[in-house]
Amino acid sequence: MNPEQQPPPGLIVQFIRYTGAGFVSAIGHYGLLITLVQGFSVAPVAASVAGALLGAGINYWVNYHYTFRSSKQHQDSVVKFAVVATLGLLLNTLFMWIGVAVLELHYLLSQVVTTGLVLIWSFLGNKFWTFHVRPSVG
Repeated sequence: MNPEQQPPPGLIVQFIRYTGAGFVSAIGHYGLLITLVQGFSVAPVAASVAGALLGAGINYWVNYHYTFRSSKQHQDSVVKFAVVATLGLLLNTLFMWIGVAVLELHYLLSQVVTTGLVLIWSFLGNKFWTFHVRPSVG
């Protein structure tokens, strides 16, 4: 049985895989964030937005193929993923602003806390909406 024919893994395994996919995505996100802030003097919130967009692209591919082993058509799952990612981006931006501008935290500490909060939101949104396939009746 090839991986595309296997049923999706259970919730805990999916969360572990999702977190792993998030780690891979975070490498892109944080790499771009640090490069833009340190190398190009871009404001941390704007740099975080750019990093989040890169991370989202990586995250879709890994989660579609590996975490959820989705069989949904891309035109359906990409749109839903974009909605979840857009809401995640808005949360990321809000939490980064609160951390950096309001609480005056270092931008990397703020991003770590923000990443954890957005991780929970995005796992649930993607698990139960983006990549969810309703079982066929009958």
